[in-house]
Amino acid sequence: MSWELLTVALMAGVANWCFRALPILAHRGRTTAGGWLGRFLSSTGPAAIGTLFVAAILPSLTSDLARLLPVITGTAAVLALWFTRKSVVLATLAGALAHGLAVWLIG
Repeated sequence: MSWELLTVALMAGVANWCFRALPILAHRGRTTAGGWLGRFLSSTGPAAIGTLFVAAILPSLTSDLARLLPVITGTAAVLALWFTRKSVVLATLAGALAHGLAVWLIG
């Protein structure tokens, strides 16, 4: 393993921890429901999810449709179940299942 890869992995881990832990630590009894800090902390979760989604699919983006199909089917399954059931758990499981089936079918 190269030092550059280890450095990037450590930086990603620290950034991930900051996205998850700092809003919880800063939110402890300090904010009101309508304050600017409360609104900022409420939007941190969706922003972190969006960031992690982009980071996860970025390596998969290619002009080859066969390699892009699992990403498209998994994302479509997540969105479809989220908008119909409003369940993060079911949407995540459906996305993983659709992605896995697409990879298996492509071979």
